[in-house]
Amino acid sequence: MKILWLDINSSYSHASLALPALHAQIIGTPLDKGNSWNVVRGSTKSDMDEIIGQVEQEEPEILFATLWLFTHEFVINILSRIKALRPGVMIVLGGPEFLGENEEFLRRNIGIDAVFRGEGEEFLGQWLPICHEKGKWSDVKGLCFILDGNYIDCGKAVVSDFASLRYPEESPFFVYDRSFVQLETTRGCFNSCQFCVSGADKPVRSLSIEQIRSRLNYFEKKNIKSIRMLDRTFNGSTKRCKEMLDLMTEYNGRLTFHLEIHPSLLKGELRDELNKMPKGLLHLEAGIQSLHDEVLSECTRNGDVESALDGLEFLFTLSDRMETHTDLIAGLPLYCYRDIVEDARVLVTMNAGEVQLETLKVLPGTRMRERAEELGLRYSPVPPYEILSTPHISFNELRRAMILSRLLDIYFNHSPLRELFREIAMDGFELFEKIVDFFDKESGQLFFLSLENKTKKLYSFIEKFDPKHIAQFQRIWIENGINMNTLPGLKSVEPIQYSSSDEKHIRSYRVSTDKGCWIVRYDRSVSQSVPIEILEN
Repeated sequence: MKILWLDINSSYSHASLALPALHAQIIGTPLDKGNSWNVVRGSTKSDMDEIIGQVEQEEPEILFATLWLFTHEFVINILSRIKALRPGVMIVLGGPEFLGENEEFLRRNIGIDAVFRGEGEEFLGQWLPICHEKGKWSDVKGLCFILDGNYIDCGKAVVSDFASLRYPEESPFFVYDRSFVQLETTRGCFNSCQFCVSGADKPVRSLSIEQIRSRLNYFEKKNIKSIRMLDRTFNGSTKRCKEMLDLMTEYNGRLTFHLEIHPSLLKGELRDELNKMPKGLLHLEAGIQSLHDEVLSECTRNGDVESALDGLEFLFTLSDRMETHTDLIAGLPLYCYRDIVEDARVLVTMNAGEVQLETLKVLPGTRMRERAEELGLRYSPVPPYEILSTPHISFNELRRAMILSRLLDIYFNHSPLRELFREIAMDGFELFEKIVDFFDKESGQLFFLSLENKTKKLYSFIEKFDPKHIAQFQRIWIENGINMNTLPGLKSVEPIQYSSSDEKHIRSYRVSTDKGCWIVRYDRSVSQSVPIEILEN
């Protein structure tokens, strides 16, 4: 049989593990040798007609694809057209989109023959031999399909032994030419967050340290530089966390690691370990979601806010040696708009490496989706299932929270205006909330503006509501190499002449503004626009 995998990701930098993880399990078996395997890859930014054309050239008999909230619509649009072109092709889907109830989807998308729920590594070996005998499909755990008008649901599949699975990189379909590779070191999570698809995934199953070392050695030989650890329980066990940190240290200077860490569980031993980690080795994603205990309790997330803040404060002290970011989720039960704004302000004043503010996605298969009516959650019925309102936050308040999210990305996260934005946050809640009001209706346009114009927009806010920071603003403008002649409040720019031969690359200017005067010096052999020194005159 001619089997084709449609591999669509949300961006080029991501490569799904689904195909190589499944295919690796049948390498060398009759199912592999007796069938023709191929893949058509793309992203949601790809040309749809081009992808359909590639599929047509393959003339598949069976077509597999995975769906998740940001690829769902794009993939379904492609599949509906493929089915119209090739009515006889059998289409089977999997992925996070099918962790919940699947009958409605199958009845609405009659061109889809089946969907699969759960862990799929053992699926191909069970289903392919009977793929043309639909009456036997009910023997395959996790499969959902329509038979003679009746919906058949075979539950959720869980692999019998996670640690004994063949690794995805053993498949020729594993992708190495991205900016990072994903390494799944555990499955399951000690936490029980109701908004997360891993919240009910128990028990936690892990690979041994030696298995992980072997895989890292392999990736290093393949010239991989960055590893994204798929481990939602990285510091759920202090002992294992220390072992993992020791392991990663072995690869210092050769690999870097991106991982999730729970700030509430950062106790003395782990702090000592993290304090010893080499510079640049780690990128830490520290989930916080909310700084309110009642919100976390309603979501059944382990850990209290006081210990989480203490853990975050410690992590932020490591910013000179490792990247850190933390996140908030607008739309969680009991979480109101004012609390969201204040929580974002607190994290900014703490000098978090990066603050991400996103809306709740009410995902299939989560306890939050099951409790949506009880909790009064209104959410989009189509992907990405974003929250629309709750009893504690209106649609317009959620919209304003997303304005704040954009402002964090533009003016705080990795921004030359970061320190100025932090100063605004430190001036209190009322001023911080005003910045959302000020940018309402135009925040979406900011992403498309130059640094100069983004900076001018912030100046307009400071000039109106926070003039004491104007001098600081003007200095930041010059420090970042923005054209001095367009500086708001500029009075004059006067060149200062030097005759000494050792100053031949140096150009100095006396810059006067309505808030101060500076001597600004440039070394033109280094940069034409960024000064080497700014002195008060």
